[in-house]
Amino acid sequence: MAVILKLKLFALLIIGKLSISSAAIFTLQNSCGYTIWPGTLSGNGAAVLGGGGFALPPGGTIQLQAPPGWSGRVWARTGCNFDAAGNGQCATGDCGGGIKCIGGGAPPASLVEFTLGGDAAAKDFYDVSLVDGYNVGLGVRPSGGSGDCQYAGCVTDLNASCPNELRVAGAGGTVACKSACAAFNTPEYCCTGEHATPDKCSPTQYSRIFKAACPSAYSYAYDDSSSTCTCAGADYLITFCPTA
Repeated sequence: MAVILKLKLFALLIIGKLSISSAAIFTLQNSCGYTIWPGTLSGNGAAVLGGGGFALPPGGTIQLQAPPGWSGRVWARTGCNFDAAGNGQCATGDCGGGIKCIGGGAPPASLVEFTLGGDAAAKDFYDVSLVDGYNVGLGVRPSGGSGDCQYAGCVTDLNASCPNELRVAGAGGTVACKSACAAFNTPEYCCTGEHATPDKCSPTQYSRIFKAACPSAYSYAYDDSSSTCTCAGADYLITFCPTA
């Protein structure tokens, strides 16, 4: 009986170690020259990372542990004002609920999206998406993983080159660049209605501007072939306002 108990305890210890080793560490780094308020949204009932949102000063970093199988997104909120109780709102990427998000970031906002594998050998899927528009530069760099493990990101400041009809003005100038879908709300730009399938929804003059500036980021809904990245057993550095 004692031997069986020891074997069970040993098995639980091994399973515990495997679970810990297959969890991914997200290191969020603020390389912008101003404070941002990262927001997180979890899908499929997954654990909420970082309480849903927090402040990150210039040069600041924070580490968040995502469990195996985690799915969700991370983005930056800018121009936020919160009181001592955490109530308030943001100029871009606002998500309701004050400093701790209760929903996704309001467009326009640059996003990083993840679906992690269920164990260390399974593939993680990740991307940087401009489908909901752009507010800050964003990059994802995997480390310690196996497979393709590509860098995904948008280094170019799209606010500076945003077409006038997509610009969102705020304090100090353009604070975000809308997607064409948000600006015009037509099936052609939103990949809806008669344009709801990959063969009927093609790149537009606006998505091509985004793609030319940020080749490894999603520029429109069906931009999968050049924008979805995979890696197995990695940790990830998520940089806001990357320089390379």
